[in-house]
Amino acid sequence: MKSLKSIILVFIMLMIISCEENTYSESRIQQNNLQYVNPDIGSVGYLLHPMRPNVQLPNQPIRMHPYRIDYLDDQIAFFTLSMVSHREGELFGVLPGILKDENETWSEKQTWDHDQEILKPNYYSTYFVDSEIGTEFTPGSKAGYFKFHFPKNGIKKLKYNITHDGSWRQGEGNSIIGIEEFGGMKAYVYGEFNTDIQTSFDKQIIVNKRRKTSREQANAWVSFSDKSARTVEFKYAISYISVEQARKNLQNEIPQWNFNKLKDQATSIWNKKLGQIKVEGGTEAQRNVFYTSLYRYYERMVNITEEGKYFSAYDHTVHTDSRDFYTDDWVWDTYLTQHPLRMILSPELESDMLQSYVRMYEEGGWMPQFPILYMDKPAMHGFHSTIVFLDAYRKGIRNFDVEKAYEGMKKNATDATMIPWVNGEKTELDDFYRENGYFPSLKPDEKEFVEKVHWFEKRESVAITLAHSYDDWALGQMALELDKKQDYEYYNTQALNYRNLYQPKNGLMMPKDSEGNWIDIDPKFDGGPGGRDYYDENNGFTYAWQAQQDIHGLIDLMGGREQFIDNLDNLFREGLGRTKYQFFALFADSSGMVGQFSMGNEPSFHIPYLYNYAGAPWKTQKRVRFLLDAWFQDSIFGIPGDEDGGAMTSWVVFSSMGFYPVTPGLPIYNIGSPIFEKTSIDLENGKTFTIIANNSSKKNKYIQSVTLNGKPYNKVWFTHDDILNGSTLKLEMGEFPNKEWGVSPEAAPESEVK
Repeated sequence: MKSLKSIILVFIMLMIISCEENTYSESRIQQNNLQYVNPDIGSVGYLLHPMRPNVQLPNQPIRMHPYRIDYLDDQIAFFTLSMVSHREGELFGVLPGILKDENETWSEKQTWDHDQEILKPNYYSTYFVDSEIGTEFTPGSKAGYFKFHFPKNGIKKLKYNITHDGSWRQGEGNSIIGIEEFGGMKAYVYGEFNTDIQTSFDKQIIVNKRRKTSREQANAWVSFSDKSARTVEFKYAISYISVEQARKNLQNEIPQWNFNKLKDQATSIWNKKLGQIKVEGGTEAQRNVFYTSLYRYYERMVNITEEGKYFSAYDHTVHTDSRDFYTDDWVWDTYLTQHPLRMILSPELESDMLQSYVRMYEEGGWMPQFPILYMDKPAMHGFHSTIVFLDAYRKGIRNFDVEKAYEGMKKNATDATMIPWVNGEKTELDDFYRENGYFPSLKPDEKEFVEKVHWFEKRESVAITLAHSYDDWALGQMALELDKKQDYEYYNTQALNYRNLYQPKNGLMMPKDSEGNWIDIDPKFDGGPGGRDYYDENNGFTYAWQAQQDIHGLIDLMGGREQFIDNLDNLFREGLGRTKYQFFALFADSSGMVGQFSMGNEPSFHIPYLYNYAGAPWKTQKRVRFLLDAWFQDSIFGIPGDEDGGAMTSWVVFSSMGFYPVTPGLPIYNIGSPIFEKTSIDLENGKTFTIIANNSSKKNKYIQSVTLNGKPYNKVWFTHDDILNGSTLKLEMGEFPNKEWGVSPEAAPESEVK
């Protein structure tokens, strides 16, 4: 009996120890937010581009992904060694294969098994079911490391391809060298193998049936002298300076043949970055979406500095700089979310990026709009880097050449053309804008007569007027900060130009011709593909709200707070007015539709938060939660539109935490509805900003009361300083709206032309 009791006691002790170990293990795992990242979220586009599942380090140029149409495609064409930019094409590629004959080559893709793939930011592996080849990859900054696991039988080969113009050659020993030319610049790759190699080279004609074009593709075929080696390791580095610099980059990053060491380094880097924001509560799916969105935020901008040097696409010269140089930024969308998020998480990094903008201006003559590797691509419209500079300055980020930045901002406003998708000097349309306060539209039967206007993008006249009103406000506010009073007075007045296109009878921004007459259009559907004659990618219902710099002025234009709320409600309820087939055939970018609201396109990001300004914050809470639940799910369809490399997912990060920067340029944040019970942001200054949302759940999405640092708080916004000071924002959440909290005019956020 005593023996039995002893056995039972030992068993109980073992169970206790086991439970303690499991609890510790779960706690340890909980701190590793990398487990929640699923790069396959959004890997099938609703109408346009899917997300590319990049394996990379934060803000670094090596962005490897398996090149396939999307997640539904069961074949991989090659593994990219890097990429030019989000949707700007890949750089170099490699694909393993098994052959029967030494001289045999192939052009076929490899079939992969979805359930055999492991995909994380720090590590990738997959298995080809036909050839029985396994592939592993882990990233460095300018370098990467592959391991190819071949089956026992067959001739092992690797195919290296060029994705633009270029060539391959064998280097000394077991090395291979590739060069690609794109957009007037070159990328160089230097790679080494862990075994002796044999190479051959050829070219294939690649036909693009859709674009009816063809080009030669240079290929390198690598086979191996050691027939018994089952695993071939390949490490490489990219340079935009030279082959020799690529070789140095490889030696600096991966001097040894140690795949696991590089993988552990990547794991540590990602754990640190993803651990900067800690959340408690919410569902596992919500955590997956949140941390995957945070991972996406780190895709851009990328650091292309190599041992203190960088190649500039703006003067085609190699420069030496003591600070890192960053590029690849689509500021038309990143100014809304990605830059503001970085100003919280990594202000020093943001200052380096802004100094990079200054360097681009010095080297190219214009403050860039869409700086990518090989050029400033004048995509979309507006000079929104002006807003980013103001936003950073007002948030205390000033470690860049402020005066030179202002010089570039002002030069864009005075000398550059506003015509979308065009770089260069101003035209008669720009002079008209400055003289009349709006960008003129063509009548429906009027032919374009300004040569610079893009054949497809058209004038986008209403969108141009609204965008540059905001840009001019930012320039005027920056002038005020720098005591340039004359500039302030002029550009602050220009900030009101958006009002010239407000048509009271329908409460929308409508086009005018050069004589000042309204052009009678259907604001839902007219204007050609994407409404580009007047708007851009979205219709007039979206652009009715593009006055972030003067929201209270917009409320007055629309007839006051009640009418403003009614108009907002109607936006989310207004039908398409035609079949989905008809609508989306013209407005493919307007995805994620709720009524006439487009969650899948950037100009809509701030709209759900506008209820805060008119005294109905509970409606902001309702709308934001619904949009997160409806359109951002833990699935391959989990992103409603073109994510554009971190902009849309940064909206998810902000909105999930429970706040959002409606007006970049004003250092304040609107309060929404946190999905987590607790969110902690570790700041670079050593402090922690905390949001506590007691009882938050799917139903409990409405704010009942708020305290800031323990004191009752009735405003629906807080300041950037509140974050920097390590404040605690505490919200009591409930199932039904508290229609008394935050409704007074005094509680509304600031946002006005001053």
